[in-house]
Amino acid sequence: MSDHRILPKVHHLPQALYRAEQVRELDRLAIEEYGIPGETLMERAGKAAWELLEQRWPAASRLVVLVGTGNNGGDGFVVARLAHQAGRKVTVLQLGDRDRLSGDARTNALRYAALSGDWRAFEGILPENADLLVDGIFGTGLEREVADTWAEAIRAVNGHRTPVLALDLPSGLHADTGAVLGTAVRAEATISFIGLKQGMFTGEGPACCGEIFFDSLEVPARLYGHLVISARRIDWARQRDLLQPRVATAHKGHFGHVLVIGGDRGMGGAARLAAEAALRTGAGLVSLATRPEHVVPVLATRPEIMAHGIEDPLQLDPLLRHSTHIAIGPGLGQSDWGRALFEMAMAAGRPLVVDADGLNLLAEAPVLRDDWVLTPHPGEAARLLDSCVAEVQADRFAAVEQLQRRYGGVAVLKGAGTLIASGGDRRPAVCSDGNPGMASGGMGDVLTGVVAGWLAQGQPLAAAAELAVSLHSAAADKAARAGRRGLLAMDLMSHVRRLANPDNE
Repeated sequence: MSDHRILPKVHHLPQALYRAEQVRELDRLAIEEYGIPGETLMERAGKAAWELLEQRWPAASRLVVLVGTGNNGGDGFVVARLAHQAGRKVTVLQLGDRDRLSGDARTNALRYAALSGDWRAFEGILPENADLLVDGIFGTGLEREVADTWAEAIRAVNGHRTPVLALDLPSGLHADTGAVLGTAVRAEATISFIGLKQGMFTGEGPACCGEIFFDSLEVPARLYGHLVISARRIDWARQRDLLQPRVATAHKGHFGHVLVIGGDRGMGGAARLAAEAALRTGAGLVSLATRPEHVVPVLATRPEIMAHGIEDPLQLDPLLRHSTHIAIGPGLGQSDWGRALFEMAMAAGRPLVVDADGLNLLAEAPVLRDDWVLTPHPGEAARLLDSCVAEVQADRFAAVEQLQRRYGGVAVLKGAGTLIASGGDRRPAVCSDGNPGMASGGMGDVLTGVVAGWLAQGQPLAAAAELAVSLHSAAADKAARAGRRGLLAMDLMSHVRRLANPDNE
């Protein structure tokens, strides 16, 4: 039976992710070990892209296909030929010297030219009347910044009014890191072939790729057994299957006691968000240690949170002794009060979730331990790594793995395409759920509480982090149906509860 398929929607995509060199190796193995000619693979890739184009843009009658001199350009020529044969008006714009085309790419270029197809050099402008642009400029092997005419072409694509379909990978996007190499195509959709590239799902990858589609090009399933994946794509659609229903005799003592520590003056909301998120995820009990002035507002709006006013850090001791898990950092601040509470939490011998100012305090005196989950955003990650945000974002996979090696436990690097690293043989995970509406205050505090809630219910560190990131992102996606702008952290709470009970969805 053929493996050939186009899988619409990100949540139906394969979970296995690869680096560019691995996808090239899969391509080589398909040709040399499994006897599939490269010409056949190119034809299948172009045909898959053309079928997607027909489905998604059926009214696009004028196509502009931009091609380079490599195999990505060859895929573009197949698309151009099939579109031409279907009666569409097609213009192919060549980047680079057409005489440099070779092998299968040259074969398909000549097949298109034999139909008297319009094939000309790119001269700085794109036809104004195009209905769709097809990006076949670069493949996955790009390592240097895009410059000169190539950069000019990408800027022209991004400045055009029409949608863009990218073949395999948006040109200018680094396949491994998700970083933009100077400039990159921002596509409405991308169809990726043989193996999904890990950089498509983090950093600038989601913004450049748009909606992601996949086609295996009918390679045998056993081909993938030759390589160990570089990373895993996770989403709530699959993570939810890991949950088991609660037994009929369950009571609150079975589901842990989370102590949230934070909320210095003026920042009580952060700790309250984390506390409620832990409850909504299913923690049995949640206590909150915060400034005394925050207790009444918390109890007035969420009486299920056992809020305690802490002025003297010694008042924290009995709360630490009665907790099973600690979440520290939301609204903690870096005053003497916050520092004292942080030191006590670190010494309490309980599994921890550390966020916000807890991470900033940790960066001042790094510690390695195996019983915590750290949840930095890129700025906090930079401080933890004695680096800068630009370096973290330049290779988020490398950054999250470095965090995990330096600090132990599980590291969660937040941002577009949140990453989770837990060390050992477990491949890093990248979450493909989530949306730009999450760029608002308090979202990270909710994630802290969700992680703590899963830990309290007995999930191991890595599983708790992956469940939490996926659930948090999926809840934000549901909340964003009412609009991404103005999405608030509290808007997630009802969705967190509903998603944490998949049998009731």
